[in-house]
Amino acid sequence: MELGVKNIEPNAEIKVKKISRLEKMKKQKALIIMSIPFVIYTLIFNYAPLIGWVMAFQRFKPGKSLFNQTWVGFEQFKILFSDPTFLGVVRNTLGMSLINLTLGFICSIGFALLLNEVRLMLAKKFIQTISYLPHFLSWIIVTGIVMDVLAADTGIINTILVGLHIVDAPISFFAETKYFWGIVGLTNVWKEVGWGSIIYLAAITAINPDLYEAAEIDGAGRIKKILYVTLPGIKSTIFILLIMNIGNIVNAGFELQYLLGNGLVQSVSQTIDIFVLKYGISLNNYSLATAAGIFKSVISIVLIYLANSFAKKSGEERLF
Repeated sequence: MELGVKNIEPNAEIKVKKISRLEKMKKQKALIIMSIPFVIYTLIFNYAPLIGWVMAFQRFKPGKSLFNQTWVGFEQFKILFSDPTFLGVVRNTLGMSLINLTLGFICSIGFALLLNEVRLMLAKKFIQTISYLPHFLSWIIVTGIVMDVLAADTGIINTILVGLHIVDAPISFFAETKYFWGIVGLTNVWKEVGWGSIIYLAAITAINPDLYEAAEIDGAGRIKKILYVTLPGIKSTIFILLIMNIGNIVNAGFELQYLLGNGLVQSVSQTIDIFVLKYGISLNNYSLATAAGIFKSVISIVLIYLANSFAKKSGEERLF
């Protein structure tokens, strides 16, 4: 009899779980129906085009059917990874991505913490509005502003540096490779720091005010409240956003580097996206461009999986 009971119990548990899932689906029927258009949109515009990946394993020629091409296996990937230009492009992409990731996270979190400490609501809203506005500017306008500010003859930065006798002569910021990555990083921070702080500000508002009152009773000042109440309260948000941004580490950008770059800084300005445009699409080598795109996607998936696994082992919030 005992053996019979033991055999029945697992099946009963499975049935209970299935019933509970069905009940949850019935309760969330409206949400499921609302999500159907977005699922269909994602399948059509995000997953269906992946059939084009087969071009990376072909010597693709426009005008022929996708499956009526010359199949070359991994030849395009061998060409890609044996090309010194592509290896330099990968280095540039990773370097600028790490700078953007580091500066973006530190500045967005820091700005959100500082903005949360502003007590005058009018001043707080004004600062928020001013900090968000650059996000809505196109990269054409942003690069135009950056070029004017850093111009060697009329730029305000060179005027200040020369006027304070910090340098003897104006610096040609766009003619020397050592400045380019820093310019890209600071430009991204200026444009996105206000927008990036929105989620952190929302997470801060969700922290229980009683925790701040308890900390104040214990004698904690503003700095200690930030360290022991605010930061732990938004830790889960920080980890989730960090994992998502690590997955985008091979997406250093295209517009900013393409518009600010020139022949003098070409060795440090080209990213994978620019390489795809210049050596793939512009030269009608769609197979090579597709191979580079697959490389980006695979690296992103691997990085997200590793970051998520590390967060899981550390007991922190994770995506899945």
